Amino acid sequence: MNVEYVSTRDNSDRVSASEAILRGLALDGGLYVPTSIPKLSRSLTELASMDYKQVAFEVMKLMLSDFTDDELKSCIDGAYDSKFDTEQIAPLSYADGAYYLELYHGKTIAFKDMALSILPYLMTTAARKNNITNEIVILTATSGDTGKAALAGFADVPGTRIIVFFPKDGVSDIQKRQMVTQKGDNTFVVGINGNFDQAQTGVKKMFGDASLKAELDKAGYQFSSANSINIGRLVPQIVYYVYAYTRLVKEGKISAGDKINVTVPTGNFGNILACYYAKQMGLPVDRLICASNENKVLYDFFTTGTYDRNREFHLTSSPSMDILISSNLERLIYRIADCDDGTDSELMRELREDGKYTITPAMKEKLSDFYGNFADQKETEQEIRRVFEDTGYVLDPHTAVASAVYQKFLSDTGDDKPVVIASTASPYKFTRTVMRSIGHDDPDKSDIELTDDLSAVSGVKVPEAIEEIKTAPVRHKTTCEVDEMPSVVKGFLKI
Repeated sequence: MNVEYVSTRDNSDRVSASEAILRGLALDGGLYVPTSIPKLSRSLTELASMDYKQVAFEVMKLMLSDFTDDELKSCIDGAYDSKFDTEQIAPLSYADGAYYLELYHGKTIAFKDMALSILPYLMTTAARKNNITNEIVILTATSGDTGKAALAGFADVPGTRIIVFFPKDGVSDIQKRQMVTQKGDNTFVVGINGNFDQAQTGVKKMFGDASLKAELDKAGYQFSSANSINIGRLVPQIVYYVYAYTRLVKEGKISAGDKINVTVPTGNFGNILACYYAKQMGLPVDRLICASNENKVLYDFFTTGTYDRNREFHLTSSPSMDILISSNLERLIYRIADCDDGTDSELMRELREDGKYTITPAMKEKLSDFYGNFADQKETEQEIRRVFEDTGYVLDPHTAVASAVYQKFLSDTGDDKPVVIASTASPYKFTRTVMRSIGHDDPDKSDIELTDDLSAVSGVKVPEAIEEIKTAPVRHKTTCEVDEMPSVVKGFLKI
């Protein structure tokens, strides 16, 4: 089956997978979605006998159908290698009655590595396929983890440059240090005086700025994105849900065909959308448990059918979820609107102009796969403490939100099917919160210094990604106001 991609806001804008990856965002500001979602072509039993790379090929070849087998295998081989500290790539750990899918064994110890390790290979392959001669400028906003993972993936990749904007005061100390120490002559990191939503909106505006696009083209550049708005980020994320399920089959924890539930800590909605796509491909997932922090715009949406970003913005200990505009939700809206681009476009206009929209009752009925709830700061820290004291397993704050919400799901529904919880970051990225939660904080030590203390308490070795930044010099010191983002970009590119 040949899968093409269309814009959520204009489905006459039809492109191949490689073109969608290169563009990142559709020309009308919409997101590219597949014209159809193919079913898995191998049985779950067959997939259970495969390693991560083999599963990745079987899943991604269906969604990226204009890539040849050799091209796709080359991308996969380049991505999932020794930069991950385990041969399994995404191992499952059983603790507290749940299977934690550890997605943080890559170079930057966060789940973004799973997709951003392969995106540079997909993008440079797509550029060759489409005879692109311009240099590709990756323009990205980050709430903490995407930035570093994208920087690591694209650093010194020929034919690319990468510019990352992050909220200067809205990421953890370790997340910030990971970004500002990034090496690579083609990398540029900018802290903005604003929050993630403002950074993301600023990036989207630049994608939609026709005059800026013309200036770039004249200078030999073109924008693309490493955010989860890029379908090249989303497709690789489908893989690890298929892999997790088939590991449970392989280990005899479930039989092929048994249903499981999946819990995902959610901000921009890309990670849980990938699981939704996996379900559409035939993976036997029952409920998709959407876990939010105090910025509970998604919980309110699933509860009421109204998406309303007009609310107080909270800075929390789970910064990658501090988001009020969940961009990838648009892809789900398009699907539950029966792929009606007019409906989607109108709802997105309402969000842009009024800050909110309400879906129809018929659309809301199609959200029955999802369960939404949230955990506040206190509940998050209590969950880190509870799981550690009961099992010795250490959760980062994002995973703790997911774990706490799963406990609420159990209480609300009594549904105790086997559950996979997406563990999206290493606790070493958030040592202050983790150590405070388990009663071992030392206010006289920096977050970096606390990593050794966490290792002593948990018995888990400090990751290489943390060791590297302890002595790395700061290379990126630029800050700007939100409205200065375009001029900062042009300055870096010397336009």
